[in-house]
Amino acid sequence: MSTRYTIVHYYHSGFSVASGDTLLVFDYWRGEDMELTEDRQLSEEQIRSFPNVVVFISHEHIDHLDPIVFTWKDLTNVSYIVSSDMPVGTRGKRMAPGDTYSPVPGVDVTAYDSTDLGVSFLVDFNGLRVFHAGDLNFWHWREESSMQDIEEADAEFRKVVSTISGQDIDIAFFPVDPRQGAMYEAGANYFIMSVKPQILVPMHYFHRADVALEYARTASSRDTEVIAMPLYGDTLRIETDDEGYLNVTPIRITDTPAKAENGENEDGEPENETASDFLDPELDGDNPFSESDLPIPGLSENSEDEV
Repeated sequence: MSTRYTIVHYYHSGFSVASGDTLLVFDYWRGEDMELTEDRQLSEEQIRSFPNVVVFISHEHIDHLDPIVFTWKDLTNVSYIVSSDMPVGTRGKRMAPGDTYSPVPGVDVTAYDSTDLGVSFLVDFNGLRVFHAGDLNFWHWREESSMQDIEEADAEFRKVVSTISGQDIDIAFFPVDPRQGAMYEAGANYFIMSVKPQILVPMHYFHRADVALEYARTASSRDTEVIAMPLYGDTLRIETDDEGYLNVTPIRITDTPAKAENGENEDGEPENETASDFLDPELDGDNPFSESDLPIPGLSENSEDEV
């Protein structure tokens, strides 16, 4: 018997996973300047349509916690699951690394550690095993960190990942933060090598959708398919079968008016997507890599006309 799931990326590290009458929402955030426009946000109507909603908040950083989620409790049956180090008075079931909890039938949650504040979550959702890393990553800042700092961060990260590596994970949401420069993908690469999720979706890249696309282009392996969800509202449809196979269908949201629904441009010719199609329009033609040493083929300090 197959089970169908719908996964939506909102902004930054915010995702939802829906199946049947249950909706899971992870680290929902509309952005510091409301980058997630109203038409791409979770609406009250959508929230009301699910008898069971489970909201996960991995930690208290503002880019993982939007206060609007606490207004949803008036719309339907909402369960909140938060990290144990959240401020006193925060609504929700507090979870520390190693804790387990089942908020609604068919949803079993295990909390794992992080290398920043809070926790990461592994959720068994009617058989689909979903991992949300929160701020778990190999955090290093090459221009600021000493070699000792980097070695300690690496050891801490590997220690946490070792507690997860024995788990079967169908889909993982994991940070790829371009602020880290040329080693921005080190944490995600190690997670793929150690844990081997069937699917990894990059997150935590703020408005740098080009970073997610490039990582997906280069990082897939025999065991793990990396799928970028670069635009706010991008969707994956997943169908599972009794043998554990995943049938994945990406539903790409487009912000380009010239694109027809059949993937052709106004002249009827096929439209090919490139990384530059997904650059933040607020960059106004500036090279998006001028403040990062992240290598992306085809873009250089003197190639502003290519952006």
